[in-house]
Amino acid sequence: MHLKKNDESLHFYTMELASKYNPSDIESKWYAYWLENGFFKSKPDGREPYTVVIPPPNVTGVLHMGHMLNNTIQDVLVRRARMKGKNACWVPGTDHASIATEAKVVAKLASEGVKKTDLSREEFLTHAWDWTHKHGGIILEQLKKLGASCDWDRTAFTMDEPRSESVIRVFIDLYNKGLIYRGVRMVNWDPKALTALSDEEVIYKEQAGKLYYLRYRIEGEEGYAVVATTRPETIMGDTAMCIHPNDPKNAHLKGKKVLVPLINRAIPVIEDEYVDVEFGTGCLKVTPAHDVNDYILGEKYNLPAIDIFNNDGTLNENGAMYAGMDRFEVRKQIETDLEAAGLIEKIEAYTNKVGFSERTDVIIEPKLSMQWFLKMEQLAKPALEAVMNDEIKLHPAKFKNTYRHWMENVKDWCISRQLWWGHRIPAYFLPQGGFVVASTREEAYELALQNVNYELKPDDLRQDEDCLDTWFSSWLWPISVFDGITNPDNEDINYYYPTDDLVTAPEILFFWVARMIIAGYEYEGQLPFKNVYLTGIVRDKLGRKMSKSLGNSPDPLDLIAQYGADAVRLGMLFTSPAGNDLPYDDLLCEQGRNFNNKIWNAFRLVKGWEVADIEQPEASKVATRWFEARFNEILLEIDDLFSKYRLSEALMAVYKLFWDDFSSWYLEMIKPAYQQPIDRTSYEATLGFFDSLLRVLHPFMPFITEELWQALQERTAGESLMVQLLPEAKSADNEVIAGITMAKEIIAGVRTIRLQKNIPTKESLELHILGSHVSDYDSVIAKLGNLSQIKTVNEKAPGSVSFLVGTTEFAIPMASLINPEEEIKKMEAEILYYEGFIGSVMKKLGNEKFVANAKPEVVDAERKKLADAESKIASLREAIVALR
Repeated sequence: MHLKKNDESLHFYTMELASKYNPSDIESKWYAYWLENGFFKSKPDGREPYTVVIPPPNVTGVLHMGHMLNNTIQDVLVRRARMKGKNACWVPGTDHASIATEAKVVAKLASEGVKKTDLSREEFLTHAWDWTHKHGGIILEQLKKLGASCDWDRTAFTMDEPRSESVIRVFIDLYNKGLIYRGVRMVNWDPKALTALSDEEVIYKEQAGKLYYLRYRIEGEEGYAVVATTRPETIMGDTAMCIHPNDPKNAHLKGKKVLVPLINRAIPVIEDEYVDVEFGTGCLKVTPAHDVNDYILGEKYNLPAIDIFNNDGTLNENGAMYAGMDRFEVRKQIETDLEAAGLIEKIEAYTNKVGFSERTDVIIEPKLSMQWFLKMEQLAKPALEAVMNDEIKLHPAKFKNTYRHWMENVKDWCISRQLWWGHRIPAYFLPQGGFVVASTREEAYELALQNVNYELKPDDLRQDEDCLDTWFSSWLWPISVFDGITNPDNEDINYYYPTDDLVTAPEILFFWVARMIIAGYEYEGQLPFKNVYLTGIVRDKLGRKMSKSLGNSPDPLDLIAQYGADAVRLGMLFTSPAGNDLPYDDLLCEQGRNFNNKIWNAFRLVKGWEVADIEQPEASKVATRWFEARFNEILLEIDDLFSKYRLSEALMAVYKLFWDDFSSWYLEMIKPAYQQPIDRTSYEATLGFFDSLLRVLHPFMPFITEELWQALQERTAGESLMVQLLPEAKSADNEVIAGITMAKEIIAGVRTIRLQKNIPTKESLELHILGSHVSDYDSVIAKLGNLSQIKTVNEKAPGSVSFLVGTTEFAIPMASLINPEEEIKKMEAEILYYEGFIGSVMKKLGNEKFVANAKPEVVDAERKKLADAESKIASLREAIVALR
């Protein structure tokens, strides 16, 4: 973009600002200007770096309210750091999201009549990449509408070449260190996505169901044992019954066998203290292939594991007469069949916690499966210590306990997924058993030749079909975006790492944050970031989490179109303290829009004044001294709030500074009389204040502040507010702040009397002061109170109306301004009202029962009402006497 001073597209200072602020006119204009001037770009230099890596959204995702909150916070932090003179680098990118993306591609193919099973892996991946190229990156383009100041040249993708190479290299390294192993374990199986999940990807929800009491006949006897279970469909996988060794009610079952209902397969009765004698009947069915705890019992007692499920949740041939049926259909049918066979003792309503897949929201199935695992216990130790000793700070700190609980109870991480979209596990199986781990088939072949004594060709090797958990790539994100795995000690990693702030959601504190910390210590020998800002959940005004299914989540782009990006940014920040949920309402965006309009109109007012080389009025001298002091006071407060990551409070501090102190008070103090010019000294000071305010506001609302800063004075091409320095807080003049605070109270007292007595603002009044008074601020009081005279007196003039500020009494003579007869009538009516009120209070206090039984504070409140009313009557009578 080639800029000229009067270029229409950039509203330079010579252009008159529109009477109304229209965000759509300016947002795309300034964003393009920032991009074309390279203001978002960062390269290592001599400045202090400030680094943030974006939590990579799903590559095929679209912007939702959670993204809006998260990225607004990040942009505020990044823009503020840039304006503090740091070399700010915000790295954007996207995540390949194995389960979510593969599910979308499978659904798209199904709509075209194509099944995934009809395709080869290569054919399916071609479709997946096509889908990614078509839909990927949309969310990053949408973030630009929000004003995100990312270094877009650094955009990364978890499956691009540098990141993929990093993932494979780390897998091989951890395998060679003995930390990655392969084995059959009980895993959480997602029957819809057809893949294993880690424990952290399972969400437990309370579900109303049934508790079935089933009869297992005792082999060779007439009697039976009763087992309580919520899952009768799994009885075909039972391989034992377990009782507590010290349970007298089931002692008769010791050493015996029982028959599995319907199929009459004999299984042993075993004894273990694991059994809860209080649950059900104290008899436990043991199904090692389909329950985590049963699996542990099976290992302990060497029981066979009978897998009765196919991967899609239907029963296999071990399910006997139910083979081919869905697990929940079997539950209904087996209840009927067991009833018919007389094998159900009773059925009770029962509520228990059931595990659901985080991604597909289907009930997971505990299943024995061959998977790859990462040993976590030793890796987790430095990551736990770093957070517990505040080397890495969590904001708010309340999440430290959650973090500690997870990390102290960490389990080995199941890192394999039965998917095609993702990083394929670099393990190659040999034709006669065993496998080798290598980054390519060629390397695997060379390794294999060293381990076998038979003839082998490269094509004889078969690569593992599974891919790695998506988190296994994103846990490297702060390192891999700077190519720190494949190119250690490069300029970027040495300059930008460790990063500064991470902004993310508490629900992925373990999924992602903890694992990044683990990777940081394992591969860089230090923390990956210094602070973690944990956002809350965006909820609707009824407190419900926003979701597509509830239809309560507005489209962020629609909000931006309606209110403007700056207004939406403010709306997201007004009520979003770290770690607490954000109760969203469109009124927040309206409040943001109103603030934009306030700033716009204040700017137009100031720029519309005629300026003259005349003496600066005393009131304006005081006003400029006061506002400079107040600005420094609030600037110190804002700096403190940012250091504590209390961004909402920092925003409210600058919001009130502009709306109340600057617009409502300062501008009124210096405003010239109607059709009169303003003195140049006050005008220049005001433009200077406006410049400082725009700088402080810029991180929160970048578009309108850039527009107005450009219009503040003549600018040259390539200048921008976003690369200016923030004002530095100086010590505040507390004396002038206190003086004007007192003056405001006096002005408020005068205005209240005007309102009560219906005296027009344009009519000047006198103000009499009874007692001592500092007169330094009288010029401001006189101007804003429209007072012709302020003087100290020994006693009030007849007919005066007074008010107190602190211990000083102020009086306004009213004799010439009011009709005494009318005022006396009003006051007599007020006395009658208060006398009636006193009567009702006296009646209550005269009631012995009330005084005896009511709380002491209630009785005291009534006595205070009585005293206040009596005092008011005395004041009114005194005022009547004065008027007569």
